[in-house]
Amino acid sequence: MSRAEPLVVVDRLTKHFPITRGILIQRQVGAVQAVDQVSFTIARGETLGLVGESGCGKTTVGRTALALYPATSGRVVIDGQDVHTARGRDLLAIRRKAQMIFQDPYASLNPRWTVNAIISEPLRVHRLCANDRERTERVKDLMQMVGLSPRLINRFPHEFSGGQRQRIGIARALASEPLFIVCDEPISALDVSIQAQVVNLLEELQGRLGLTYLFIAHDLSMVRHICTRVAVMYLGVLVELAERNELYENPLHPYTQSLLSAVPIPDPKAARQRRRIILQGDVPSPINPPAGCRFHTRCPIALDLCSQERPAWRDMGGEHWVACHRA
Repeated sequence: MSRAEPLVVVDRLTKHFPITRGILIQRQVGAVQAVDQVSFTIARGETLGLVGESGCGKTTVGRTALALYPATSGRVVIDGQDVHTARGRDLLAIRRKAQMIFQDPYASLNPRWTVNAIISEPLRVHRLCANDRERTERVKDLMQMVGLSPRLINRFPHEFSGGQRQRIGIARALASEPLFIVCDEPISALDVSIQAQVVNLLEELQGRLGLTYLFIAHDLSMVRHICTRVAVMYLGVLVELAERNELYENPLHPYTQSLLSAVPIPDPKAARQRRRIILQGDVPSPINPPAGCRFHTRCPIALDLCSQERPAWRDMGGEHWVACHRA
């Protein structure tokens, strides 16, 4: 889907979590269909935004793409290597190329480890430094790179603010010199005043190191600022994917139109003239998703066909992809 050479290829990725019953003998009685047939590519140096409401499967896509979760089906290729078939040293090599920045800077850092131990762990695992002294110097360099004083190297996570903890997480992700980083809502747990600082840091690091990002987020305004292209998810499936300005100015899927109609506009006159699209009903359960188009139960323009046939993933021109019978 991208004209440039893709670094990351996600092809029909599916992840279902089994539901089991029983104590001594467990049997599967169903599955949570968290991600279903998701496909996209990310070019080198690009930032792909992944948006959608809570529970739509965004984080599951990111974690499954890095093999933190085993895939139910489909494949993920990073820099020419299949993530889910790699074993041993091959998997370790992929782990070095692809890292993750987690959403919660409070839960993603070991409270019993110092900053030195946290950031140096990837250096030790991948054997990137000859000795402890070299590792410590590298940790100090990484701390400076993300805006932390090296004098804080022996402090523990509880001695830092939320924004500082997220910078520690970013430094840890950078330690293995990766090509690709999954940013799983890296600013949602931070104060608004700190969010812009972290986003600017990520952009600066991308320009300096040539990084490629999958940026998972809720804030559509921030996504437009940092991302090259934007993909929209609903109930485990992709419904639209386009270049950021094209998506925001010409959304084709009714779910995307509803999301964008909720984005605040700084101009009061324009905000009053804009038509707000309010969806009716609740999001269906991923245990038993609707047949056909998964959005048809809440779609204001649904046809009978929408409840019977799953819409095809179509290129509407100009690399603008959508899954909708009405597009």
